[in-house]
Amino acid sequence: MLFRKYDDHALFDDYTGVVVDEEEGRRIAEALGPHKAVILRNHGLLTVGDSVDAAAWWFITMERSCQVQLTARAAGKPVLIDHESAVHTRGQLGNDLVAWINYQPLYQQISRSEPDLFG
Repeated sequence: MLFRKYDDHALFDDYTGVVVDEEEGRRIAEALGPHKAVILRNHGLLTVGDSVDAAAWWFITMERSCQVQLTARAAGKPVLIDHESAVHTRGQLGNDLVAWINYQPLYQQISRSEPDLFG
Protein backbone atom coordinates (compact mmCIF):
# COMPACT_ATOMS: atom_id res chain seq x y z
CA MET A 1 0.00 0.00 0.00
CA LEU A 2 2.72 2.48 0.84
CA PHE A 3 4.47 2.37 -2.50
CA ARG A 4 1.53 2.68 -4.89
CA LYS A 5 2.15 6.40 -4.90
CA TYR A 6 5.92 6.14 -4.69
CA ASP A 7 7.34 9.19 -6.39
CA ASP A 8 3.82 10.02 -7.63
CA HIS A 9 2.65 12.71 -5.24
CA ALA A 10 3.48 16.37 -4.72
CA LEU A 11 3.45 18.88 -1.88
CA PHE A 12 1.56 22.16 -2.01
CA ASP A 13 3.53 24.06 0.59
CA ASP A 14 1.73 27.39 0.34
CA TYR A 15 -1.56 26.93 2.14
CA THR A 16 -3.51 30.17 2.31
CA GLY A 17 -6.88 28.93 3.56
CA VAL A 18 -9.96 27.32 2.06
CA VAL A 19 -9.76 27.31 -1.72
CA VAL A 20 -12.44 29.68 -2.99
CA ASP A 21 -10.32 31.53 -5.49
CA GLU A 22 -9.76 30.25 -9.03
CA GLU A 23 -6.11 31.27 -8.92
CA GLU A 24 -5.54 29.18 -5.79
CA GLY A 25 -7.08 26.22 -7.59
CA ARG A 26 -4.72 26.76 -10.53
CA ARG A 27 -1.73 26.86 -8.20
CA ILE A 28 -2.77 23.58 -6.57
CA ALA A 29 -3.32 22.00 -10.01
CA GLU A 30 0.14 23.20 -11.06
CA ALA A 31 1.67 21.66 -7.93
CA LEU A 32 -0.22 18.41 -8.62
CA GLY A 33 1.16 18.29 -12.16
CA PRO A 34 1.21 14.71 -13.52
CA HIS A 35 0.90 13.13 -10.06
CA LYS A 36 -1.98 11.20 -8.50
CA ALA A 37 -1.96 13.09 -5.21
CA VAL A 38 -0.95 16.33 -3.61
CA ILE A 39 -0.45 16.93 0.09
CA LEU A 40 -1.86 20.33 1.01
CA ARG A 41 0.27 21.64 3.87
CA ASN A 42 -1.82 22.13 7.01
CA HIS A 43 -4.97 21.16 5.14
CA GLY A 44 -5.13 17.59 3.87
CA LEU A 45 -4.92 15.51 0.75
CA LEU A 46 -6.20 15.78 -2.79
CA THR A 47 -6.20 12.90 -5.27
CA VAL A 48 -7.14 12.50 -8.91
CA GLY A 49 -7.75 9.60 -11.26
CA ASP A 50 -9.25 8.53 -14.57
CA SER A 51 -12.51 7.82 -12.72
CA VAL A 52 -14.17 8.85 -9.47
CA ASP A 53 -13.59 5.32 -8.20
CA ALA A 54 -9.84 5.50 -8.93
CA ALA A 55 -9.54 8.93 -7.31
CA ALA A 56 -11.42 7.66 -4.25
CA TRP A 57 -9.12 4.64 -3.98
CA TRP A 58 -6.01 6.82 -4.26
CA PHE A 59 -7.39 9.03 -1.49
CA ILE A 60 -8.10 6.05 0.77
CA THR A 61 -4.64 4.56 0.22
CA MET A 62 -2.94 7.94 0.57
CA GLU A 63 -4.71 8.53 3.90
CA ARG A 64 -3.74 5.02 5.07
CA SER A 65 -0.17 5.58 3.92
CA CYS A 66 0.03 8.80 5.91
CA GLN A 67 -1.28 7.01 9.01
CA VAL A 68 1.25 4.19 8.58
CA GLN A 69 4.08 6.68 8.05
CA LEU A 70 3.23 8.53 11.26
CA THR A 71 2.92 5.26 13.19
CA ALA A 72 6.25 4.00 11.83
CA ARG A 73 7.99 7.23 12.80
CA ALA A 74 6.46 7.11 16.27
CA ALA A 75 7.72 3.54 16.71
CA GLY A 76 11.29 4.38 15.74
CA LYS A 77 13.28 4.68 12.57
CA PRO A 78 11.27 3.41 9.58
CA VAL A 79 12.93 0.82 7.35
CA LEU A 80 12.86 2.19 3.82
CA ILE A 81 12.10 0.14 0.73
CA ASP A 82 14.84 0.30 -1.88
CA HIS A 83 14.16 2.49 -4.93
CA GLU A 84 14.09 -0.36 -7.46
CA SER A 85 11.53 -2.37 -5.48
CA ALA A 86 9.34 0.69 -4.94
CA VAL A 87 9.42 1.61 -8.65
CA HIS A 88 8.67 -2.00 -9.62
CA THR A 89 5.70 -2.20 -7.24
CA ARG A 90 4.39 1.16 -8.43
CA GLY A 91 4.57 -0.18 -11.99
CA GLN A 92 2.45 -3.17 -11.00
CA LEU A 93 -0.10 -1.45 -8.77
CA GLY A 94 0.07 2.27 -9.52
CA ASN A 95 -2.35 2.65 -12.41
CA ASP A 96 -5.95 3.81 -12.41
CA LEU A 97 -7.34 0.46 -13.59
CA VAL A 98 -5.85 -1.24 -10.53
CA ALA A 99 -7.24 1.56 -8.34
CA TRP A 100 -10.69 1.17 -9.90
CA ILE A 101 -10.60 -2.61 -9.36
CA ASN A 102 -9.51 -2.22 -5.74
CA TYR A 103 -12.31 0.26 -5.03
CA GLN A 104 -15.10 -2.01 -6.32
CA PRO A 105 -15.53 -4.17 -3.17
CA LEU A 106 -15.83 -1.00 -1.07
CA TYR A 107 -18.35 0.48 -3.51
CA GLN A 108 -20.38 -2.75 -3.40
CA GLN A 109 -20.29 -2.76 0.41
CA ILE A 110 -21.47 0.87 0.55
CA SER A 111 -24.20 0.19 -2.03
CA ARG A 112 -25.53 -2.76 -0.02
CA SER A 113 -25.32 -1.13 3.41
CA GLU A 114 -26.61 2.32 2.35
CA PRO A 115 -29.10 1.74 -0.52
CA ASP A 116 -30.78 5.13 0.03
CA LEU A 117 -27.49 6.92 -0.56
CA PHE A 118 -27.95 6.71 -4.33
CA GLY A 119 -31.72 7.31 -4.43
